[in-house]
Amino acid sequence: MSDLSFELPQEVEETRKRARDFALREFTNELIEHFDETEEYPNEIRKKVFDAGFITIENPWNMLVTMEEFCRVDPGIGLSTLASVFGSEILLLYGTDEQKEKYLYPTLKGEKISAVAVTEPGAGSDVAGISSRIEKTEKGWMLNGHKMFITNGTVADHYYLLARSAPPPSKEKRHHGLTLAIVERRWNGVNPVKLKGKLGMRATDTAEITFENVAVPNENIVGEEGKGFYIIMTFFNISRVYVAAQSVGTAQGILDLLLEYLAEKPASFREMEYVQFALAEISALIEAARNITYKAATKVFSFNPDPALTSMAKYYAAEIANQVANTAFKIVGIEASGSKLEKLYRDAKITEIWEGTSEIEKLVISRMILKKIQEVK
Repeated sequence: MSDLSFELPQEVEETRKRARDFALREFTNELIEHFDETEEYPNEIRKKVFDAGFITIENPWNMLVTMEEFCRVDPGIGLSTLASVFGSEILLLYGTDEQKEKYLYPTLKGEKISAVAVTEPGAGSDVAGISSRIEKTEKGWMLNGHKMFITNGTVADHYYLLARSAPPPSKEKRHHGLTLAIVERRWNGVNPVKLKGKLGMRATDTAEITFENVAVPNENIVGEEGKGFYIIMTFFNISRVYVAAQSVGTAQGILDLLLEYLAEKPASFREMEYVQFALAEISALIEAARNITYKAATKVFSFNPDPALTSMAKYYAAEIANQVANTAFKIVGIEASGSKLEKLYRDAKITEIWEGTSEIEKLVISRMILKKIQEVK
């Protein structure tokens, strides 16, 4: 799709329709409630998603619209199934042939599940502040550290993990000396613990993981030693577009529920000025979020990413998802409590936090704008 196109190719729109039909058929209300209450990982649905051919990083547009449509029906199940290949772009761009053969290709076939392990108790959006250590030994590397809020933490077969391999040369260069490694969950010293009682997205598996003297072979280092920060930032430029699509889908799903609610109300209620204005506003906001997401994706998928635009899409779409949720809740009132609308309201919140908080995205945007000013001077 070119920069000036406002229409997706027919193949992508056909994938969107298939994804919508699949989600409506497979993400039943009973299953949505089940996974939200039990916090189980929807592995059987994940397998069906693979069998249906929805997971393919070779065609990222198909993945993007699938994310949008899956999250429109249920963000928890939708993200859980698609995020089973989380981090695969890292190996696609930076992995060796051997790493791809052992880890990437089995994951893309649905035989393995991957995860990205960056966040720590004291370092989330501040990636350069992580304290986990990976140090050279005579036989390879030794990993010690603590990761937090890791998606797929207890179900993944392997993690793409960032740790510090050397002290930063200065405060200004704290992002130096970080190395990326592939760490298998079943290795000695890897201890994941599932986190329960989350506000939303309970179908996703989230874990706290400790690493105690974990032996990592040399062949599991990804890219150049000490350059892991740049690899992760490149990956975030990709993954943030998908989170933006998740937000757009969630917002659209909330609007769908609101329209279902209004359809059962008297015409006099629907014709209230407040309701009409609210519908107009949130519909326009969702469309704006969708358009900025697609524009950012166009840059990313054509290997010409614009970090400021990507951050705009992630920040704006997340804010809109939460704004739409708030507006819908006000219109529906007490009837929203305990309903599917309440669940989507809870699910929407995380989009403002993971893959970079809204505040971090604003910093990225402002820095890129100021950088352009300096270039003009």
